[in-house]
Amino acid sequence: MLFNWSEHVPAVKKAFGALGKSHPKMLSAYQALEAAASADDALDAKTRELISLAVAITTRCDGCIGVHAEAARRAGANEAEVAQALATAIALNSGAAYVYSLRALEAFASTAR
Repeated sequence: MLFNWSEHVPAVKKAFGALGKSHPKMLSAYQALEAAASADDALDAKTRELISLAVAITTRCDGCIGVHAEAARRAGANEAEVAQALATAIALNSGAAYVYSLRALEAFASTAR
């Protein structure tokens, strides 16, 4: 196992709550943003969680990965759906690496004198 998710996710939630007690306005604003993102119900909970999990991969947030993997399962996602969402994240990251490679080549070329 790469990570002990059964320990990590509760620890993240506990730490999140502790920060919220220290900074309740920040927690309230975060919760309002979360609520606003799902307010119109254009996407069902499972789809939102699959997107959240894919975004968590691209932002490299272990806490987000654990929390949204758990939420995706609760929302009814199966392993094939999660795998496809993650494959989409991988493809997007490779595309971003390709575009930034073009920028690196451009930067390199601009240093030729």
